[in-house]
Amino acid sequence: MDATACNGSKDSSPIFYLVGIPSLQEFLFLPVSFIFLSFYLLILVGNTLILVAVVAEPRFHKPMYFFLINLSALDILSTTTTVPKMLSLFLLGDQYLSFSACFLQMYLFHGLNCSEAFILVVMAYDCYVAIGRPLHYLVLMTPQNNAALATSAWLTALLLPIPAVLQTFHMAFNNTVHIYHCFCDHLAVVQASCSDTTSQTFMGFCITVVVSFLPLFLVLLSYAHILASVLRISSREGRSKAFSTCSSHLLVGTYYSSIAIAYVAYRADLPLDFHIMGNVVHAILTPVLNALIYMLRNKDVKAAITKITCPQDPGHSGTLDP
Repeated sequence: MDATACNGSKDSSPIFYLVGIPSLQEFLFLPVSFIFLSFYLLILVGNTLILVAVVAEPRFHKPMYFFLINLSALDILSTTTTVPKMLSLFLLGDQYLSFSACFLQMYLFHGLNCSEAFILVVMAYDCYVAIGRPLHYLVLMTPQNNAALATSAWLTALLLPIPAVLQTFHMAFNNTVHIYHCFCDHLAVVQASCSDTTSQTFMGFCITVVVSFLPLFLVLLSYAHILASVLRISSREGRSKAFSTCSSHLLVGTYYSSIAIAYVAYRADLPLDFHIMGNVVHAILTPVLNALIYMLRNKDVKAAITKITCPQDPGHSGTLDP
């Protein structure tokens, strides 16, 4: 596969060199790797347990849990595109990626994270229908509609990064490209090019708006309707039960804000390490929070996971969340 060199000629494929976190001292590589590995194992184990619990328990075969297993699958896939290479970088000093591997990582990371942004919107909509329009829930959230919503979220998001990745693919690069990041993030690769980056930066802004600010607006709109519906419930017990139905989703702001911060760090000329750490938080911490929230906050999922992991212990079933 040939690529355009900075002198305009067609040259052999460049090699991408991941600089990592520039200000991170070498003696910190091992503890940082341990933290990354711990988080990654927690993401893998936690989300796998959620997947098994939801699939194995018939009482979880409901829209809320259908979307939850989509979220868990996305967390596993998205972190697997980046964390193993980050561990290889800090533990083994393996800082090189081929041209094709870098662009594959870029596409998968952004595509899967776009899918997660849209799945979170769908989960917020499901929560709104469950609380705001309970009499219409079974009509609106049919298995066919749920599958259509999930499929649309996956396909739209996996198609969305293609134009940006293809345009970046045709940019000019030196033979050895220094990427100031822990993985092949789109804007980090764009900034390493010797081509004009104006159009790519603008496209990055447009994609950020679509996958961050627009979904965040829709999620906040859903929760505004949810809050209004909850406040109209007369009994205190009813309000508490309705609020607990969707309280597990309340940290979705962490997801969208980390995307926005990562982009703004480029545009505002903030320190490079600030941007890199913002992206690392987005890539690792948010999936960790998702796994912990649904394993610990949702009593039914927690009980099902306990039943799976400790089959000898006497089980105790919780009250199934709507």
